[in-house]
Amino acid sequence: MSAQPVWEQPNIATEVAPQRHLRLVTDDVDSGPALARNRCDSHGRMRLTRRGRLSITIASTVSAVVLAAGLVMSGGAANATAEEVVVQPGQTLSQIAAAELPDTRLDMAIVDIQLANNMSTDQVTAGQTLMIPADQGFKNG
Repeated sequence: MSAQPVWEQPNIATEVAPQRHLRLVTDDVDSGPALARNRCDSHGRMRLTRRGRLSITIASTVSAVVLAAGLVMSGGAANATAEEVVVQPGQTLSQIAAAELPDTRLDMAIVDIQLANNMSTDQVTAGQTLMIPADQGFKNG
């Protein structure tokens, strides 16, 4: 005669059901003071959670950085005052650049004036009005 092991089968009717992680929360006022305290402050307004405050802080910081970068990139030239010069007979762009932007290297001053006036050449004519940009900081030396 041979012996066979007997496997015990669990009694399903007597086993305890596992605890659920999620619970149903109702909007009733009668749900208890703990629920009301967790969802609202003393004035009945909703409170921000730590994650919500962190999200708002990050969003406002990123917005401020983007706004500051935009102002630096576009506002630098916009804040500087540009002046207008009327080209006199016999005057060249090099002479105008040297006279109007003395602290800037001559080649950079010419390029700055060309860019400010959408010029593709260094040719100017008498009576032409040129916008002279502010000094860009390309110092001589």
